[in-house]
Amino acid sequence: MEEQIIENLDQQKEEPNYYKRDGKKEEFAIVLDYLPYGYPLENKMLPIAQAIGLRNLTLLQLVPRRGLTFELKERVYIGEGKREKVLYILGRLPREKLTETAKIQLAEVIQKVVSDNEPVFVEFFNKSQPMNTRLHQLELLPGFGKKHMKAVLDEREKSNFISFQDIHDRVDGLPDPKKSIEKRIMEELMEIQRQNLFIA
Repeated sequence: MEEQIIENLDQQKEEPNYYKRDGKKEEFAIVLDYLPYGYPLENKMLPIAQAIGLRNLTLLQLVPRRGLTFELKERVYIGEGKREKVLYILGRLPREKLTETAKIQLAEVIQKVVSDNEPVFVEFFNKSQPMNTRLHQLELLPGFGKKHMKAVLDEREKSNFISFQDIHDRVDGLPDPKKSIEKRIMEELMEIQRQNLFIA
């Protein structure tokens, strides 16, 4: 992970907790790409930042205040108070509009989000539930099948997992739990899913 994202995310210290599916609006976002002249094929010449909100992992389009620009991976305030750099939120960012630059930055940001919020995502392994009689939430993780699901459930009956490393150590043959979470979040952001686990 590049040092720049760590510096930008650490500029405003607060307890990291990006995964909050609590219905509250986004307050901060990370800039994934900045298009000073807008989208080439739309001929609107409206500067646009493609960004992701840090509370609900919502893809957003931001318009800067006149004369201001955004840097990649910059953390910006988008809440209801006074916004220093954001004039207004244009709306949700359609996944098909994501630029190649934004896609690259998005993958790196998601890695950072999962690392910073390890206890939150580990809790998914402790509390995940069956979706129906045939499918469990754990089976929606890339690389996880029924054998892996059963092994995780058996282990968590003994005691809760406390870290990604704890999961890895206690469940033989399990795909990397951290990478599986990251891949699932990317899938939910990039493609329409029948069931979302992590994206509001």
